[in-house]
Amino acid sequence: MNVLTPILFLVSWLITPATGSHDANRLAVPLGGNAWVSKSGSGSEKITNDGLTGWTSSESVVSIYIRFDRAGKLKLSATLSVPEGESKLRVSLLGKPVEFSAGGSAEKEYYLGEWAVPKPGYVKIDVQGLAKTGATFGQFRELGISGDMVDEKTGFVRNNNGNYFHWGRRGPSVHLKYTTPEHVDSEWFYNEITVAEGNDVLGSYFMANGFAEGYFGMQVNSPTERRILFSVWSPFKTDNPKDIPDDQKILLEKKGEGVTTNDFGNEGSGGQSYRRYNWKAGHTYRFLLRGRPTENGYTTYTAYFSDSSEQDWQLIASFKRPKTTTYLTSFHSFLENFMPNTGNTTRQVTFGNQWVRSREGNWQEIIRAKFTGDATARAGFRLDYAGGLQAGETQFFLKNCGFFDNNIPLNTDFTRKPLQKAPSIDFSRLP
Repeated sequence: MNVLTPILFLVSWLITPATGSHDANRLAVPLGGNAWVSKSGSGSEKITNDGLTGWTSSESVVSIYIRFDRAGKLKLSATLSVPEGESKLRVSLLGKPVEFSAGGSAEKEYYLGEWAVPKPGYVKIDVQGLAKTGATFGQFRELGISGDMVDEKTGFVRNNNGNYFHWGRRGPSVHLKYTTPEHVDSEWFYNEITVAEGNDVLGSYFMANGFAEGYFGMQVNSPTERRILFSVWSPFKTDNPKDIPDDQKILLEKKGEGVTTNDFGNEGSGGQSYRRYNWKAGHTYRFLLRGRPTENGYTTYTAYFSDSSEQDWQLIASFKRPKTTTYLTSFHSFLENFMPNTGNTTRQVTFGNQWVRSREGNWQEIIRAKFTGDATARAGFRLDYAGGLQAGETQFFLKNCGFFDNNIPLNTDFTRKPLQKAPSIDFSRLP
């Protein structure tokens, strides 16, 4: 190759640059909190706090999502650096691609043009490398947006304060806070859960029986592993279980066959138990939780799990929590994603036929719940969340992630139709 070949090669990439510039309301959209590798090629592309790195494959597509509260004109730019050589890149929005050339180790902003966005909601912006003379296509840090559709309600993760690139890419967690009888000592909590077919996405935690001191549900941990998970927090507030004093540690009383128990941290600390179990989407499972005061200032929490097609219950674990004298309170369910790389995929779950049983043995059906969200949802960083009623209004549902538009306002109250089917449980046979 003679010395003119690279020059001719680069000239063949050049296109007429977009004319114009950003409006005064320009906002920066950092890839670190708003982008996913939606199509993987043969490279090592990944989204970090610094944006898109390891960008070597022309087969890979990176998608950035932004939610707009109104239709209008959108101006777009790309800010990146190319440490070696020159790169030809494509940015696509609403079926209109723009190709441009970038080069230079110093970061530059490339104005890409203007798009007409016909309706409010989420917009997906795809980025792809086409050709390069260096080792990588570059390091892509942010998009710039402006125009009459950009305002304070535009939804995306603005910055990494509070580690929100991580939380934003995980997506919004959503909850159902159940209304239960007042002035009743509730010793048992029963719930039924069904994950919709195709919604058993990696990183999902479908939590059925939440209470003030812990949670109990099922997870998708890897392509080959699923778990039934039951955890109880220590009364000692710390994210490091090694810091918990001996007199405030969660004590294991018993556990079921094949159940693993250990300490957990990073979101409070306490005792954790799980059983590897290949639960199936589209099938209904039953969760039963007991909580009651026991001796010496402890409360004992015991979790049981059952396939709806079977009568027998499987013991997960029984934990004793010190400095606690209470029956079950703060009944809730939730849906969360704990893997940031799958925060661009929708998942949905239904909860039905909830009941509590008093210490005197009286069952009462739960038919009311408030739909709430976590800090990511409340801040408006992610608005792809929903909850409410379905199945003839006899079940509650939760839905999150995947950048769907039809969200449900937080703090909405729902009342389902009662089924009047109290659980039939032979408590004398529980393990």
